[in-house]
Amino acid sequence: MFLTLLLLFCFINYSGSGTEHVTGTKGGNATLSCELEDHEITVIVLNRQAKQILYCQNEECKSEDGRVLKKGKCDIMLMHLKFSDAGKYILKVYHNNDQPEILEYQVLIQDEISVKIGEKVKLHVLLTNADKVEHQYSNSTEWTKLWKRGEEVQSDRLTDRDETLTISNFTVNDTGIYRVLDTKGEILITLTVTVTESKGKLHTDEDKTIESWIIVVSVIGALLVLVISAVIWKYKCQHKNPEDEQMNSEDEQMNKEDEQINSEDEQMNEEDESVQQEESEL
Repeated sequence: MFLTLLLLFCFINYSGSGTEHVTGTKGGNATLSCELEDHEITVIVLNRQAKQILYCQNEECKSEDGRVLKKGKCDIMLMHLKFSDAGKYILKVYHNNDQPEILEYQVLIQDEISVKIGEKVKLHVLLTNADKVEHQYSNSTEWTKLWKRGEEVQSDRLTDRDETLTISNFTVNDTGIYRVLDTKGEILITLTVTVTESKGKLHTDEDKTIESWIIVVSVIGALLVLVISAVIWKYKCQHKNPEDEQMNSEDEQMNKEDEQINSEDEQMNEEDESVQQEESEL
């Protein structure tokens, strides 16, 4: 019993206060803060995926590639972040040959890109520690699985090769947030993808469906107006008012009489002209 309690105490003492989540932007910097009291720190060691990437003995130091360096007593700065920097880090801080204090960090890398419709988009997100890639469409709150390690992709427009997920013929429906998770469900990468607008407004499939329905309804409405107009005209033709017909007939008769009077006037004028011509000749 005593041994069990002792082991539990040692685990709590050495393992720190849990995992600290750190977020950084691709191309930027992120700091793994070490809030430990400076009890003559002698050595700090930073490991990632069972690989030692930094070893310092109480002095300013940096990694071989120069992107990881120690600041202050035991803070670690990750510089010029890449997607491959995402994941779990373990920092061991030693004091005068005592047992080390262990700090754990989970680093999340963020980025944002803008692409054109129809382009082939390559997402370099399939890290060695990546287990799954999910997508959240811009106008949605749900996450859709796009890729799972050990499984084939479910879309003809998706291919996975050389740690790269490629989307062929990019559409508006491919915009949104892509996130990469490890086997424990920890988020490694979040990538926001938007569209570069060129000319006019970009339409989603939903917008196109709405526009199609508007066109259909407009055509049906126009046809209904024509049909109703034809029915009304036919009804009027079949149910003419007798009084209106009589009035129309009287108007036609009066028009004919006027035409006859005009014709007689013209004839009389011709006769008058003929008489005047005869008198002038005499």
